[in-house]
Amino acid sequence: MNDHIQRPPAEVRYADELARLRESDDGDRPPGWALSLRAARRFVIGEEKLGVSRKFVGDPSLIDRALVTLATNRGLMLVGEPGTAKSLLSELLAAAVSGTSTLTVQGGAATTEDQIKYSWNYALLVAEGPSTRSLVPAPLLRGMAEGKVVRFEEITRCPLEVQDCLLSPLSDRVLAVPELTGPESMVFAKEGFTVIATANTRDRGVNEMSAALKRRFNFETVFPIPDLATELSLVEAEATALLRRSGVGAPPRRDVLEVLVTAFRELREGQTGRGDATDRLSGVMSTAEAVSVAHAVGLRGWFLRGEPGTAADLVSCLAGTAAKDSPEDLATLRRYLEQQAGGWRGDQWRALYEARHLLPG
Repeated sequence: MNDHIQRPPAEVRYADELARLRESDDGDRPPGWALSLRAARRFVIGEEKLGVSRKFVGDPSLIDRALVTLATNRGLMLVGEPGTAKSLLSELLAAAVSGTSTLTVQGGAATTEDQIKYSWNYALLVAEGPSTRSLVPAPLLRGMAEGKVVRFEEITRCPLEVQDCLLSPLSDRVLAVPELTGPESMVFAKEGFTVIATANTRDRGVNEMSAALKRRFNFETVFPIPDLATELSLVEAEATALLRRSGVGAPPRRDVLEVLVTAFRELREGQTGRGDATDRLSGVMSTAEAVSVAHAVGLRGWFLRGEPGTAADLVSCLAGTAAKDSPEDLATLRRYLEQQAGGWRGDQWRALYEARHLLPG
């Protein structure tokens, strides 16, 4: 049945690996944890001897600090540029610590406290009044009652007053339900409960967190992948998996992916691999966006022509990425294709340069 799910959660995708880690885990576990810190670390960064794949490309010391934070009574805040795999890391950590990553709140301008804490079955509420039967638990209440990790994605996109509903659960480890009476009016956190939140550095000024809430979190920055070879390998692996699930019968061409990743890095950093300065795009040219473009190139080539896709397909697929934030970005991309792409050697770079006229506008 999972074959028909577009993206199963981490605990489903890697169920076999988690089972092997649990069987071989002889380390001490923090209260309420499904794995020890060492086993959780292996789940995220991989363990070749146990057949556990590496799932996060980044500094292993970041994983160590994150796991230690989760073992304390403080929340973990992952910040960084969009597309640096903050959400993926949050999901992996939750699956390793709690065995589930689905207690998730997606932050946004329309997010309310009901979606975070609890709401009511109004038919039962009218018929019986407030009771545990009419209470509908949201991720925060469930996480506290069950001793699980709660994930709060893009917390700074929520209004300040909504963010601050986390203050009491993170400090006093209790959630009040004032509509109920007696012992049921207070939900006390069980061992294992904590919160992992994420925030894009570009969005942090939208709804800046209160100083009180910041003190309840340890902040960790997730940086972009520093070198071309590592980023290229990651894009190739992720794009191959996506194309396979999309019914594409050919893997992406590595020489095409090399052009894609190099162009993304140069447009992101404002400097070419040859050392020349170039304009930077204001849009997000992240690794995750590169995977999305590689997926689109593979689909375009396979379903339209029966081939893996070429660098010429990149031009059409890059247009949708470049035009997201500012109309000026299309002009920046056009200048890059005209002035920089032709300076690289190779058939795919030549194909990219010659297809520059396909850029809309």
